[in-house]
Amino acid sequence: MFDEGASHLARYATRFNAVEINSSFYRRHRAATYARWAASVPDGFRFSVKMLKAITHTASLQDADAALDEFIGDVTALGATLGCLLAQLPPSLQLDTEIAAAFFAALRDRFSGPVALEPRHVTWGSSDADALLAQFRIARVAADPPKVPDGRRPGGWPGLVYYRMHGSPRTYYSAYDDEQLAMLAADVSSYARADIPVWCIFDNTALGAATPNALELRQLLER
Repeated sequence: MFDEGASHLARYATRFNAVEINSSFYRRHRAATYARWAASVPDGFRFSVKMLKAITHTASLQDADAALDEFIGDVTALGATLGCLLAQLPPSLQLDTEIAAAFFAALRDRFSGPVALEPRHVTWGSSDADALLAQFRIARVAADPPKVPDGRRPGGWPGLVYYRMHGSPRTYYSAYDDEQLAMLAADVSSYARADIPVWCIFDNTALGAATPNALELRQLLER
C-alpha cells in the first residue's frame, strides 16, 4: 500500500523490505509499471500483489481464465521482486469446493510462487477449506479482526504465513498497542525460526497508524 510514484517507493524501501500493492485490486497495472517499480527498489525487497476484484468479486472465481492470463502476465514483470500474490474474497462468497478447486488449479497452471487467500465468509474456516488450500499450496491469511473461525491464526498451506492487520476494534482506524504488537512479534518470530516465510501487512491506514505500528514491530523483531 503505497503512493505509486517510483521515487516514493524508493524512499519507502529504505525503511521496509516489502510492500503490498493494493491498488491492483481496483484496476489493472501494465507490465511496464510493475517493471518500473521493480527497478526502483534494492535487492531483497519484495512485492505482494493483490488480485483484481474482477477475478475475486465480479467473477467470483469462475470463468476467469482470460483475466488470470492478463493479471499474471502483468505482475510477472516484477521479476525476482514478486514475493506473493494475495487474493481477498468478498464476505458473500461461500466455499464451493468444486469452484474453488477449479480456480486454484487454473491459478497454479499460471503461477507457481507463493499465494495467500483472505476469505471473509465463515465457511472458509472449515477443515475442508484448509485441506483444499493445502492441496494447492495456498496459505489462508491470518486476519485481524478475523472473519472466519480461528481466523487470527494462519491456515491452509503451512509453508507460508501472511498476516493482515486491519485494525481493531475499529477496522482501518484503530492502532495496535504495545502488548498487541509484542504478541504479534512473538508469533512472527516463532514462524521465522522454523524457516517459514512470513508477511505482515498493516492496513490500519485511515488515521495513519499503519506506519508507526510497522516500525515498532520491526524494532521488536530486531531485538
